Amino acid sequence: MFCFQCEQTANGTGCSGCAGVCGKTEETSNLQDELTGALIGLARVWEGQEASSEALELMQEGLFATLTNVNFDDKSLKELIERVRICKSQTGENCQECDSPCGRMEDYDVKNIWEAEEDIRSLKSLLLFGLRGMAAYAYHARILGYREKEVDTFFAKALFLLGEDLSMEELLPVVMETGAVNLKCMELLDRANTETYGHPRPETVSMTVEKGPFIIVSGHDLLELEELLKQTEGKGIHIYTHGEMLPAHAYPGLKKYSHLKGNFGTAWQNQKKEFASVPAPILFTTNCLMPPAESYEDRIFTSDCVRYPGAVHIGKDRDFTPVIEKALELGGYEEDTVFYGVNGGVQVTTGFARDMVLSVADQVVGAVKDGSIRHFFLVGGCDGARSKRNYYTEFVKQAPDDSVILTLACGKYRFNDLDLGTIQGLPRLMDMGQCNDAYSAIQVALALSQAFQCEVNELPLTLVLSWYEQKAVCILLTLLHLGLKNIYLGPTLPAFLSPKVAAYLVENFQIHPTTTPEEDLKTILG
Repeated sequence: MFCFQCEQTANGTGCSGCAGVCGKTEETSNLQDELTGALIGLARVWEGQEASSEALELMQEGLFATLTNVNFDDKSLKELIERVRICKSQTGENCQECDSPCGRMEDYDVKNIWEAEEDIRSLKSLLLFGLRGMAAYAYHARILGYREKEVDTFFAKALFLLGEDLSMEELLPVVMETGAVNLKCMELLDRANTETYGHPRPETVSMTVEKGPFIIVSGHDLLELEELLKQTEGKGIHIYTHGEMLPAHAYPGLKKYSHLKGNFGTAWQNQKKEFASVPAPILFTTNCLMPPAESYEDRIFTSDCVRYPGAVHIGKDRDFTPVIEKALELGGYEEDTVFYGVNGGVQVTTGFARDMVLSVADQVVGAVKDGSIRHFFLVGGCDGARSKRNYYTEFVKQAPDDSVILTLACGKYRFNDLDLGTIQGLPRLMDMGQCNDAYSAIQVALALSQAFQCEVNELPLTLVLSWYEQKAVCILLTLLHLGLKNIYLGPTLPAFLSPKVAAYLVENFQIHPTTTPEEDLKTILG
């Protein structure tokens, strides 16, 4: 196997051998490569024509299944590969008897990417990993009934180009186009979520688990959560969010359910410790699953594209009966049980998405003009296990009292239980939502630039981002597409960035690898 798509890849260079750092086996990793090659082959047979809806859906589902911490189940990967090949054979059925075969009915060998010249490998990896992240967003929008032709068709275009022999000069525009299309994809998902569940509003969420049966829901999929809430209503079962599902509490269409009680635990990488003795089932809806420890493996359930060998999978009918029965069987805690955040807090606040922040834009602008707010920091992204990630906790703690911290994604668990106070009635810490809610942050930044009649890069705003997996890659490409500069990125730069590609990003976008909170704050604030 070879894999270097996540931040914690072995030795900072790439996982090889019999297992990856994420826990996937060599066979699973190779099957994910085989699936990727089959998807590139599927895109090839549609060259020059508009791909079918079935093919486009398979491309998104297949790419989603190859994200870090999504699918560890070889059987389901083999089934997905077979579905892709059947679709490809039906598309190119006339090719079977061709006298001049072009070879495009064959699956693409992804080793051609991993073994390519260093800079080509780097750019193709950026493109592939960005596609994988964007596929998850497109998938979530689609199951809510929202699609965008430009987004759908780009998957076929980009997958096709991954299989072509292209130069750096030819690849770079496609990589940047991925950022442009991902912006449209995030806007699509934002519209899907807000038109379905309403615009988020600030909500303080308890980390206390009440006595009695309960279910923990992890991931990003709001539809899965809604269906579970419907099926558990009136059954005496409480629902708690975990990880990236926390922002669900802010949506009016979800928080109307009185048994959506609070948030359990912190970020995804702490689950083995936090789930070890919990008397409740855990439902994983998207990429955040770690191979479960024996102490709780019988309480793991999966849905959507998430799969794990031996775990009960909830199908497309979304019948959560097995999860409900397990919750009733386990019974929950005998009395209310208090849990704590990373910094000892017992509650967190979420719901400061674009609609909410822009509703108080005049107040924000006024606070900047009178000097009450000196600087905005967007400190967010994916969390992970490396000790260097304490940087983000210390950065927020050391940020001056006249600064505002915007945050999103699971990186916020490093500091979201801190009480940073307020500035003129505005909270200094504002959780904007899930990783895809980077769209909210972008819209707020654009609105502020209009209010101050300046370019976004002239705002008193600095992005301090942590990355872990492929959703962070597509978001970074979107920020680069928009021309945002002076982004601080850590805790390490991606292993798949060659020195030449990394130098290009530094030269053209002034990307800074994070150093220490003290040094970075000094550089930013002068």
